[in-house]
Amino acid sequence: MPSHAFRTRWTTTILAACGSVLSAFAALPAQGADEAANYPARPIRIVVPYQTGGLPDIAARLIAPKLFEIWKQPVVVDNRVGAGGIIGLDVVAKANHDGYTLAMPSSGYATLPAISAQLPFDPRKDLTAITLTVVGAYALVAPPSLGAKSIKELIALALSKPGQLNFASAGIGSGTHFAAELFKDLAKIDVVHVAYRGIPDGLTDTIAGRVQFFMPPLASATPLVKDGKLLALAVSRRVAGYESIPTMAESGLRGYNWDAWSGLMAPGRTPRAIINKLNREITRILALPDIKQRIVALGADSAPSTPAEFDKLIAEQIVMTTGLARRAGIQPQ
Repeated sequence: MPSHAFRTRWTTTILAACGSVLSAFAALPAQGADEAANYPARPIRIVVPYQTGGLPDIAARLIAPKLFEIWKQPVVVDNRVGAGGIIGLDVVAKANHDGYTLAMPSSGYATLPAISAQLPFDPRKDLTAITLTVVGAYALVAPPSLGAKSIKELIALALSKPGQLNFASAGIGSGTHFAAELFKDLAKIDVVHVAYRGIPDGLTDTIAGRVQFFMPPLASATPLVKDGKLLALAVSRRVAGYESIPTMAESGLRGYNWDAWSGLMAPGRTPRAIINKLNREITRILALPDIKQRIVALGADSAPSTPAEFDKLIAEQIVMTTGLARRAGIQPQ
């Protein structure tokens, strides 16, 4: 049996150790606040894991100069293309969690678990939400030469030629891929997927008629629709200024619920104080009249959110796209 003196010394040592641990934890919020107070102290990089011209790229290039005006630190937009966004996202997932390397993914981020059996990062843990930035409509566009001027006409054409029509995407698992897969699922049509490296390539071949339709963000297709090079048969959601284009629901596909979005994310374990500081500044930027006007002109809306709201959206869409991939026969690679 240990002596009373030994028990006293042992108890005192344990209490002292516990006190040190508790003191360390108590200091963490203060340390995070200090980091946020000094942030940013050097240039920030926003990695856009897709080609230029898409909604995430547009959002990043609108936000970057405004952050520079506020913080007087350069904000560089870095397009890292490949593997449906995985290459660029992996760069951010493995970056230091200090707020200096950020990602601007699209709604395709929520499809990654459905299409990739062995991702180099965990979308649920290795990247953390800062805020939604922009929400826009996907537009189903087709070349005038196709002859279909409405969703009903396109569905009728596809039903008359099962397996003969092709649709483009900006890559397997991209938001554009699942936008069209949901259309295909609800319309009960047999059409063939053709994956491209990005939105510009898909638009080029749709204009040329090498594929029969494509569902890019309306923001990316707007100039081509205005020039008459493509017809917009429907949009995924109502967009101010584009009331003449029916929504998918108005075209008879009432279960259609898939919009284009972009959002800002940071590596997992980035201090909450830095996340909150970025969220506050970007929310203010997205509320600026000139920014809102430029986004609306592209067929989208400013859509800042809390980190928790953005996390919830991603979680819900991961569940939805996993089920859609299973029904479409898309096997994780």
